[in-house]
Amino acid sequence: MKKNIYIFASLLLVSGMAFAQKGNTKRADKLFELRAFTDAAELYETKERTQGMLQNLADSYYYNSSLQKAVKTYRELFLEYGDSIDIDYHFRYGQALKGVKNYKDADKHLSMYYRKPVNTNAFIQSLEKTTPHTFNLKQIVNEGSSSDFGLTFYGDDQVAFASARNTDNPAYAWNNLPYLDLYNGKLSDDNKLIDIKPFSEAINTSSHESNAVFTQDGKTMYFNRTNAVRTRTGDVKIAHIKIYKAELVDGNWTNVTALPFTADTYSTEHPALSKDDKTLYFASDMPGTLGSFDIYKVAINDDGTYGEPINLGPTINTVHREQFPFLSEFNVLYFSSIGHEGYGGLDVFRSNMVNGDFDKPVNLGSSINSNLDDFAYVVREKDNMGYVSSNRTGFDRMFGFAREVNPLTIYQVEGIVQDKNSSELLTGSLVTLFDESDTVIQDAIVGDDAYYIFKIEPNKKYKIRGTRKAYIPQDVEFSTDSKGKVQHNIYLNLESFADAEARIKEKTRGVQVELEEIYFDFDKWDIREDAAQVLNVLVDIMKKYPTMEIEVSAHTDVRGPDEYNLNLSKRRAASTLEYLVSQGIERNRLKSIGYGETQPLNKCVKEGICTDDEYDENRRCEFTILK
Repeated sequence: MKKNIYIFASLLLVSGMAFAQKGNTKRADKLFELRAFTDAAELYETKERTQGMLQNLADSYYYNSSLQKAVKTYRELFLEYGDSIDIDYHFRYGQALKGVKNYKDADKHLSMYYRKPVNTNAFIQSLEKTTPHTFNLKQIVNEGSSSDFGLTFYGDDQVAFASARNTDNPAYAWNNLPYLDLYNGKLSDDNKLIDIKPFSEAINTSSHESNAVFTQDGKTMYFNRTNAVRTRTGDVKIAHIKIYKAELVDGNWTNVTALPFTADTYSTEHPALSKDDKTLYFASDMPGTLGSFDIYKVAINDDGTYGEPINLGPTINTVHREQFPFLSEFNVLYFSSIGHEGYGGLDVFRSNMVNGDFDKPVNLGSSINSNLDDFAYVVREKDNMGYVSSNRTGFDRMFGFAREVNPLTIYQVEGIVQDKNSSELLTGSLVTLFDESDTVIQDAIVGDDAYYIFKIEPNKKYKIRGTRKAYIPQDVEFSTDSKGKVQHNIYLNLESFADAEARIKEKTRGVQVELEEIYFDFDKWDIREDAAQVLNVLVDIMKKYPTMEIEVSAHTDVRGPDEYNLNLSKRRAASTLEYLVSQGIERNRLKSIGYGETQPLNKCVKEGICTDDEYDENRRCEFTILK
């Protein structure tokens, strides 16, 4: 009996513990709030799968880049609670799906999030033809470390980087790796880091340090350092990041101070310097951002003070993360973003400085960006080499790269559209590019300079066509090959119908084909034999120019009732159109309209004020060129 009571009590205890384990998520929620996502996920997996628990579990996997598990958990969340889920989860689920290269399902959720169609595969195909460079990446060997990033130039022959190689550091709750320190070293010919040394204790502390950047003279360093104390931001406590400045004095880094625009209530991170060292670029979630982290710039004054931080605005920044800026010697801004369209996770983008402002960012393409996070890009433009970091292997790794001009971007056709006889620029003309199967690839309406340009591909046959109202279209065929001509300059010289044909005249009512007068019997609209002979002239012209489109219009004088005249003119115009069709002119090239007495050529606007000859002048058919 006692044995049975003991067993029963033990069962109650075990079931009570199981219930507590299943039901209470306070410990897991606390870990999630502290961004200890690895431990939080492990604990959440033991809990009852409520909506809140699944949301946090999926996010824990997402933020730790365990994307297969994130996708599985987000899918469970949406299947169970789809109608009540906040729209932001569609974004993270879409990004997680991109991370496993499931672009079809990712596009569905991102389309819901952005409330407009998203087609990632089409974006990727288009980008391959437009991104400026292709990259050859080689992973940098860093023995003794499982996570490194942010490799940057340090003097003439050294590099600096952040690493979790110091196992004496405490573990970071986010990913259970040691806290980051800053190191310098050299790269061997076989892409291996050698002569690795940590920066001094003035730089490296028990917190995170990363993203060092140096002035041209090497005497000033800017870098990240994570605050030792967490401060509450919204619903969570966060150890924010500040940018620090250090000075090299007698070979030692000293005078380490936080920049004056940093704070304990928001982060400033990822410093980058302009070539003249007078502008500092950085990322921050300070008040005034478009959302999450934005890219900012701040002036560095001659006296060592700083101006007010300036947000780079919506061309560069989105409501999502923009981080890791770098400004090259050519004033090209490189940065990473998850908000601009990309392959998944953070992608690297470039934006040219034009008249002091940055233009629309361009994704650097699949030869450098992956479906996971790619960031901390730095480059020496003249040497076409640099470094980038990525977690595509599961941990943060550093890569060296050499780059070349994307061959697809150098294949192009360009030119202007002008009048064949006068050489006048034909503003507003349509230029169309066809492939060898006569499928339209691109088209454009030329502007004031009458200039067009299309990107094309190697080893293809193309046709370019210029068209304009009242002009004869011009077609020019050409081809490309990988070893031959890659750029084509084709002037489209269009001849007006009026110049090409004596019967075609420019009039105030448009460009018209002038024919002898067509006569109809009284109150009739049948085409007489003499009218047919006149119309055959138009038939020949339209067959000569198979793209020409004509409006056939019929007009009466004012004698007789208005409605009668209008209906009679409609019938005569329609009858004329039918005759042209009977002679082999396609119906879709013709339009008929009866104007009745509404468009007189003279002052005879009412009965009894003109001679018969003057009234007869208004009885006519006109043939106006529409195209």
